[in-house]
Amino acid sequence: MTLEIISAHEVTFRGEVTSVTLPGELGSFTVLKDHAPLISVLVKGKIKYTDSKGVAADQEIAGGLADVNNNVISVCVY
Repeated sequence: MTLEIISAHEVTFRGEVTSVTLPGELGSFTVLKDHAPLISVLVKGKIKYTDSKGVAADQEIAGGLADVNNNVISVCVY
């Protein structure tokens, strides 16, 4: 899967991942390979992801929007 985390000023992450956990408005949710398409509002919290080498990382966000489609997760954050 490809994860793109984009702010108003820069692309903060773009790369291949095996899982992504996002802070959704109704609670955190995890996206894995071949997840159904969705769009979700994100709230303050952490985006947690594991890259293709198995390295876990996270990024603090104030909120945003996530789009999942065809194994591409695009996240616009503020």
